[in-house]
Amino acid sequence: MNMWKYKYIICLFALWLWCIRGYANAQDTTQVYAFPIESVTLKESWIQYREALNIDYLQSLDADRLLHNFRINAGLPSSASPLEGWEAPSIGLRGHFVGHYLSACSFVVKKYHDGILGKRLEYMVDELSKCQMALGKGYLSAFPEREFDILETKAEGVWAPYYTYHKIMQGLLDVYINTGNVKAYDVLLNMADYVRLRMEKLSAQSISKMLYTTQANPANEPGGMNDVLYKLYRISKDEKHLKLAQIFDRKWFLMPLANNVDILSGLHSNTHIVLVNGFSECYEITKNPIYYNAVTHFWDMLAYKHAYVNESSSGPRPNVTTPTSLTSEHWGRPGQLSNTLTGEIAETCVSHNTQRLTSKLFEWTCKPRYADWYMNAFYNSIMALQNAKTGEYVYHLPLGSPRRKKFLNSYSDFRCCNGSSIEAFSLLNKNIYFHDDKNVWVNLYIPTVLDWKERHIKISQEGDFIRDQKAELTVASDSAQFLSLNLFIPSWGKGAKVYVNNHLQGVAAENSFFNLNREWRNCDCIRVQFDFKFRVESMPDDKNTVAIFYGPLLLSFQSAEEISLYGEKDDILSNLEVSDRESLLFVLNNGGKKYYLKPLLSIEDEPYSVYVRINKLYDAE
Repeated sequence: MNMWKYKYIICLFALWLWCIRGYANAQDTTQVYAFPIESVTLKESWIQYREALNIDYLQSLDADRLLHNFRINAGLPSSASPLEGWEAPSIGLRGHFVGHYLSACSFVVKKYHDGILGKRLEYMVDELSKCQMALGKGYLSAFPEREFDILETKAEGVWAPYYTYHKIMQGLLDVYINTGNVKAYDVLLNMADYVRLRMEKLSAQSISKMLYTTQANPANEPGGMNDVLYKLYRISKDEKHLKLAQIFDRKWFLMPLANNVDILSGLHSNTHIVLVNGFSECYEITKNPIYYNAVTHFWDMLAYKHAYVNESSSGPRPNVTTPTSLTSEHWGRPGQLSNTLTGEIAETCVSHNTQRLTSKLFEWTCKPRYADWYMNAFYNSIMALQNAKTGEYVYHLPLGSPRRKKFLNSYSDFRCCNGSSIEAFSLLNKNIYFHDDKNVWVNLYIPTVLDWKERHIKISQEGDFIRDQKAELTVASDSAQFLSLNLFIPSWGKGAKVYVNNHLQGVAAENSFFNLNREWRNCDCIRVQFDFKFRVESMPDDKNTVAIFYGPLLLSFQSAEEISLYGEKDDILSNLEVSDRESLLFVLNNGGKKYYLKPLLSIEDEPYSVYVRINKLYDAE
């Protein structure tokens, strides 16, 4: 008996030490904040053009068609034609795109005071409120309540009702935050109460079964319910919202991550990354180190063991049990990526939600590795999702050889990745600049104007970073004042030179921030001069499966044939040339062939290859 008491005390002491260590790690941070989207304006550039394509699309959609399924479900009349694809009247996810749409439009209204979208949001919220009143009990959805009844009793047989419900809640929350629409907040509160009342009627066992999502393509996918409820609690300060959010934090997923156990293999990617985004919200509210550890360990697992060369992830499942899991949407075995290059890897929703998580981690820590990841993902994952001619988006971003981008039809598909993309491209000005009370961090080099009203300082960026290989910034202020300006130097940026008013300040180290701490005067100019070089990066489990970068840009071979290169990596690099800097075109001479390359973000309808094979020997005879 004494022996068991002794062991029990030892276990308690070990647990205490683990918690203390986790708490200490969680506090070892430098807290900064992304500037709000209304403080940063995109200037004319190819990036602003991509944003404009997205806004044009948002304005082109018919509000009554978007509302059609909600009205029919509420027993209200609708003469509009129903949408197609995943918003069709027979599809379980109907209504999800409307949530994304509300969020995306609210961001545009917040930034640009867009009158068209502002009036549309008011109209849609008014009509959604009518639907909620007609349905009663606070319920609001485009599908009937019985979907939740089935979910609670079987945990299957429906298509992710909480996933869709979350999208609508998040859209209403964003409308309230970004436009001040009080009715949107009232509808949201009613929706939260509806969920709370449903949960209160269920046993712990029933909830556990309903929210256990280890299977392929889980039909009980809960979306980011924890995420939106934590955000609601920040505003409402109502404990019932905090308790409701915590119901969706399942220990079977949370605790292994907190203990740095990689359980990602086989899990549906987007089902679980949105839960981690919710964990990050919980940590900010509660400062519970378990959540901090879960988030940071998850990011490390994803970035170093499950991500492709452009920081995207998701692909075939090791244990294939559904048609989708054969090719896409799941995480595989840690560090084993070379045999996963199907035509349906790198789901857009996953890339967008990983981007959100990474920006949060940078806010907590100011670590350059998060800024480095974000820059890579921005250019080579997010910007590569959109067709620069049509504004259409992809569901998957294949990286094998050869592959094609399959763009979703903007008016007939309405899949989850249509929704994530319209949000992502409504936020292209976010996470460029960060700040604390006195300092600024510049993480991306994009033509913008930062207006820090509290400090009466503006920072303006000019030029075309990916073509000119430099960033130019100008500080504007009514009076001279001290400011610590931290300029991000990415992992490939060794030897970058920093100038102030044409005077060299130093040569920067890669994967760091170059600090300029000085008194700034109006019109002081900064230039960061980079030297883009070619580099080859390999798969973690196969050094001969490689991708080629030029500075920040992931390159793709323009060919319909499978690409097989010859020689050592240094030989390949020595035979790469820039053929047209303005058009970003490149040439590689290898094995008696001439290959043409361009950035992945520039690929539209043509076949291409990103990851290619290197064969060491070449028989010229």
